Amino acid sequence: MSKRLQVLLTDRDMADIQRLAKRERLTVGEWVRRTLREARACRPASEPEIKLKAVRRAAAYSFPTADLGRMLDEIERGYQG
Repeated sequence: MSKRLQVLLTDRDMADIQRLAKRERLTVGEWVRRTLREARACRPASEPEIKLKAVRRAAAYSFPTADLGRMLDEIERGYQG
């Protein structure tokens, strides 16, 4: 379902948006929708605190690890049997 959004702009802001939309051969509405999608895509999907909590929880574990080259060699040997 679509929703309507009303945004009040100054005359100058509206003129600037109209000019930008025209330059890209878009309607003002489509230009605004694309710009909002781009802005939303640049934002993190979750709050930083949630990510930090997950990193801290993972850091509490001590998993075996090795040099990257050695791990890749071991993986390759595992594929070869």
